[in-house]
Amino acid sequence: MTAGEDLSMRRKMIRYRAWHRGTREMDLVLGPFADAHINDLSAEDLDRLERVMSEEDPPLLKWVLGQETPPEGFDVAFLARIIADHRARIAK
Repeated sequence: MTAGEDLSMRRKMIRYRAWHRGTREMDLVLGPFADAHINDLSAEDLDRLERVMSEEDPPLLKWVLGQETPPEGFDVAFLARIIADHRARIAK
């Protein structure tokens, strides 16, 4: 397998995981984000997305909804991209 094929497979796996989180609410946040942006994300951004997705759904949803603040050291800049994408979709 080439590096391009590895990256393509990685993108497919991340996209699948974004839609199959365990809670429908997070599926509807991360799934559309992955659909819209997965092919444009660099390997570094894929790492960042995977780190966000490694969080449990309940706290992640609270962060997305602005009910709680992510912990110190969390990648809030990347989370902000996901939140902005979600808000733009629900505003339509």
